[in-house]
Amino acid sequence: MKKPVKRSAFRAKCGFFYYKTKRKILWLKMRGQFAKKRPAERLPEVQFTHKTPLLRKLKDVDMYLQYNKITNLKLASAKIDSVVLEPGQTFSFWYLVGKTSARKGYKEGLVLRCGKTDKGIGGGLCQLTNLIYWMTIHTPLTVTERYRHSYDVFPDSGRTQPFASGATCYYPHLDLMIKNETARPFQLCVRVGDEFLEGEWRSTEAPDRTYKVIEKNHMMSPGPWGGYIRHNELYREVYDRDGKLLDEEFIVANDAIMMYQPYLAAPENDHSGYEQ
Repeated sequence: MKKPVKRSAFRAKCGFFYYKTKRKILWLKMRGQFAKKRPAERLPEVQFTHKTPLLRKLKDVDMYLQYNKITNLKLASAKIDSVVLEPGQTFSFWYLVGKTSARKGYKEGLVLRCGKTDKGIGGGLCQLTNLIYWMTIHTPLTVTERYRHSYDVFPDSGRTQPFASGATCYYPHLDLMIKNETARPFQLCVRVGDEFLEGEWRSTEAPDRTYKVIEKNHMMSPGPWGGYIRHNELYREVYDRDGKLLDEEFIVANDAIMMYQPYLAAPENDHSGYEQ
């Protein structure tokens, strides 16, 4: 990774205007290709399902931001739940959700800016894009646009998925886009339950392939400017209905600047099971 560059407030504002304008032009060009229909009925066959806990205790993060996040997730989920992705169509997270604002009912939630935690209206929606991305790489759908944080802010704690297996979002240009290059429709279903954010991809036929996402070449190495960089690569194994391995496909390589020490010192007088 290149050494991070700290932008002035003016430069950041100009950059945001540039990318916002570029994104709006892209939406105009693609408006006939985006998935929009959200029928009440569900497609019959579940392709993949996943859920993530709504509340997590994070270091130096007020819990009220977590509760506000639940409100934000409910509002955003209502905009995309049941959307059908027909063959050839593209799902765009921000095209459907739109700009978050207090006027629409969104509250302050946790956001990450330049490796630091902050708060902002609509914060916490990355949990929704994380969920959608993770489910999508377990289907034959094609992710055409995805971003992740350039900084690794929190140490692993109870992690059940590989590092960097999600997708961040920032309106309107850091989007999550998914294209249906198959011959059948897919439907995205999401809901905010009592304890979990829940989602599933559905279709008209039972899946004829299953997928297992694996991590390779995970490492933490010193950066040339100081600090540490975390790296890994994600692949997925493709299996047929009988459980036979058919292929291994590369998904993405991830790099992030670590905002915590990668190595923890052992407590004094703790030999961790090793003989002296």
